[in-house]
Amino acid sequence: MIYTTIINEFNTLKNPPNKIYYKGNLELLKMPKISIVGSRKMSVYTKNLTFKLAQKLSQIGICVVSGGAIGVDIESAKASLPYHIGIFANGLNKIYPKSNEYIIKQIYENALALSENEPNHIPLKHDFLARNRLVVALGDILIITQADLKSGSLNSAKHALEYGKDIYVLAQRIGESDGTNELIANYKAKIIYDIDVFIAQMQEYFSVQKCYTQNYDEFLEFCKNGANLDEALERYGELVYDYELDGKIIIDGVLVRSV
Repeated sequence: MIYTTIINEFNTLKNPPNKIYYKGNLELLKMPKISIVGSRKMSVYTKNLTFKLAQKLSQIGICVVSGGAIGVDIESAKASLPYHIGIFANGLNKIYPKSNEYIIKQIYENALALSENEPNHIPLKHDFLARNRLVVALGDILIITQADLKSGSLNSAKHALEYGKDIYVLAQRIGESDGTNELIANYKAKIIYDIDVFIAQMQEYFSVQKCYTQNYDEFLEFCKNGANLDEALERYGELVYDYELDGKIIIDGVLVRSV
């Protein structure tokens, strides 16, 4: 479907999209929004904090925006559904990357997916950089949880600075996220030292008070009464181990069950 009225946040871009294709819930556009981006090869530390951050933002009524890529993008999507907007470089009739298919389908069905490209478009390298400007433009604030030097996430930071948007980064060890550490060193980003303190700041900033509940989770329902591990892996793949790491399920021998 085509969203023919260009979203206001995109009108100020030097190269705004001519049209936006969408699948899902357009009501999410009315919520306060924060964009979360970062490395495709994130550390376990970054993965855990990205999940916690996105989940807590969604629970206070802030919609998380990402680019649907592997790594930080998809972790923020898993944590924030159904209050999530994914902006894709591919056309929405295509699922890309395939490794994220389960979560991307949930975005299509329960959240909101946007793309400026025709429905069957197969993305090229420049499409991902073009997508970055939309991810940044749609969020009121940009969070980069991990980034290398000369990465797509630093391209997103460049857009944020151009648009006058605040940038936040996670506190990281030297050598593990040189891109975000460089942003800090050059006074271009603020540091999130404590997620709960940051959430309280965002709650005040956006004047949001309501605590939202998450939507039905098919995988957790599947595991509720105990399920065979091999069957769970066949149906849901790496999501099984992601949920175990996040403390949502327990793997006990050949069985997996919801916590």
